[in-house]
Amino acid sequence: MSEPILSLRGVAKVFTETGNRIELFRDLDFDLASGDFVSVTGASGAGKSTLLHILGLLESPTEGTVLFRGEDVSGLPDARLSRIRNRELGFVFQFHHLLPDLTMLENVLLPLRIGGTGALDAAGRERARALLTQVGLEARLDHVPAQLSGGERQRAAVARALIRNPSVLLCDEPSGNLDANNSAALHDMLATLSREHGVAVLVVTHDAGLARRAARPLTLRDGKLEPA
Repeated sequence: MSEPILSLRGVAKVFTETGNRIELFRDLDFDLASGDFVSVTGASGAGKSTLLHILGLLESPTEGTVLFRGEDVSGLPDARLSRIRNRELGFVFQFHHLLPDLTMLENVLLPLRIGGTGALDAAGRERARALLTQVGLEARLDHVPAQLSGGERQRAAVARALIRNPSVLLCDEPSGNLDANNSAALHDMLATLSREHGVAVLVVTHDAGLARRAARPLTLRDGKLEPA
């Protein structure tokens, strides 16, 4: 097995709400390596999205250590964490968050613009076209989001998440607004990215049937990750 890209060691997450202490995780260990395809299910409020945010370096645990390529990132400055997120991590959410006035090509190029590299050069634009072709949107490059179906918009969001060639793709209910056929197609695409391109993929989903299609299906129950 390859070395983990992201690891959690002894992670706990505690909230205080209206005077009540809510413990989502305790002493949680987890590894995500290149080529992994992991799904996480669990009851509403179990902490699935919080887990993804911690892995995505968007939120800090209350206790424990988050490791990126073996380095403890818990104390890194925000600027360094932002660089890791922009260059190494891709995110896909339930809502595609495409900008309505931009074409599909322009939307996919956004992470390069934000990162300050490659958005306008020929190589960057060619990669964006190739990714849109890979997700079946080669005929939609100049269309805006309103001209696409829900499944097409979500596939464009996956292409955008991949534009910087991330090592990890983190997906939070990516098929939550899709019908059964589009959901299955999206999960097939994620499995292919993991299997054929070595991307480490983690999908948080409420759909147990789709979750079981992952190579490593897990459930978050009572603050622990267990085989689904």
